Amino acid sequence: MSNNIILPSKLYQNDSLDSETMLELYKDMLLGRNFEDMCAQMYYRGKMFGFVHLYNGQEAVSTGIIKALDHTDYVCSTYRDHVHALSKGVPARLIMAELFGKETGCSHGRGGSMHIFSAPHNFLGGFAFIGEGIPVATGAAFQSVYRNQVLKQQEKMRVTVCFFGDGTSNNGQFFECLNMAVLWKLPIIFVVENNQWAIGMAHHRSSSYPEIHKKASAFGLPGIEVDGMNVLAIRQVAIDAISRARLGEGPTLIEALTYRFRGHSLADPDELRSSQEKEAWLARDPVKYFKNHLLSHSIVSKKQIEAIDMNIKKIVDEAVEFALSSPEPEIKDLKRYLFAETL
Repeated sequence: MSNNIILPSKLYQNDSLDSETMLELYKDMLLGRNFEDMCAQMYYRGKMFGFVHLYNGQEAVSTGIIKALDHTDYVCSTYRDHVHALSKGVPARLIMAELFGKETGCSHGRGGSMHIFSAPHNFLGGFAFIGEGIPVATGAAFQSVYRNQVLKQQEKMRVTVCFFGDGTSNNGQFFECLNMAVLWKLPIIFVVENNQWAIGMAHHRSSSYPEIHKKASAFGLPGIEVDGMNVLAIRQVAIDAISRARLGEGPTLIEALTYRFRGHSLADPDELRSSQEKEAWLARDPVKYFKNHLLSHSIVSKKQIEAIDMNIKKIVDEAVEFALSSPEPEIKDLKRYLFAETL
């Protein structure tokens, strides 16, 4: 990690967004936080099975980038995918039902926590293996170019955002796809969510060159480091990268310095990280910090904040009710969805 990170307070003082957009950003971050907290409750009550990796602490990255995209743009995630899907517009009840393994889930209960997918929202899925989604995202970016240059479709260039963690930046697919994206000037944004830990391996111990954004220079694309706890800073970086991609100027690599507040998964006792480290990052909670910013600058009243909080809790509670009341997949449909169905 470099020592020249811009602190949140400096950037928040210079924002110029309208209050409506600010509130939408806050709502999205809060929805992500409450949804994940509820997932933890449901997991420990035995309503979810398998591995569940929560996103607490990283909400500013998802909201700041995805909420700057158009509906027709694409997002490719990792195994920590619930909040990315929420930001892309996938309804909370469909995601919760998927986590419960129900037929009404966005992947019909076949994917579970690590494989959230929604074609109507151009959400290309979560992927269980690190680096697995990067070639998929690169392919999506290629078809955007193909639509415009070969099929001559008169539409705005669709941008693809590919999320992955710091551990993935040591994977071969990362380097191969960066190289390909630059060669073909693909409209893709590679987002490294550097939460400092790859499961139980500290980032600075796993990479000979810890500043991931500087690896972009080897392939000739911009590499940008941003404070991943500051939603407005991330949004501004994202807007610039999206504009560059739409204009046909090629990919951008963004390294968002962030932190996960929970263990690697809900099965992780989280005993490897020091309490001092966790407390230092918890003090910069992106949801609380942005809420305080909205209140202190009179962008929103305390009463409005309370109403938003109540509404978000209602959405999450209704998502659980929907999941609990939804039917299980039937045995006769065990092999359904393996192949595309004819209309």
